[in-house]
Amino acid sequence: MTTVSRRRYSAEFKAQAVGLVNNGRSVPEVAQELEISDGVLYAWVRQENEPSQLGSAGARAVGERSAADELRRLRREVANLKLENDILKKAAIIFATKPQPRPGQ
Repeated sequence: MTTVSRRRYSAEFKAQAVGLVNNGRSVPEVAQELEISDGVLYAWVRQENEPSQLGSAGARAVGERSAADELRRLRREVANLKLENDILKKAAIIFATKPQPRPGQ
């Protein structure tokens, strides 16, 4: 029985390979030049171009990662501001009501 070892590639190598494809070169051409399989490079390109899946409630932004991250950040900020606004409204109601005079004073 033979053992097949898997080659591991650094994130920098993967980014450079995907960059070559994004600059207009074909996947088979880049794969042959870098001596990797076409399937591996296709997977890297697909993974790089997928929008990030991090975020709340599975809401995904379509587009490049930086735009999706910015949208997620803004959504979190809006949620925090709404929460702060609700707290301030409740505090205003509490402070606006006059305290009832106590009997005997």
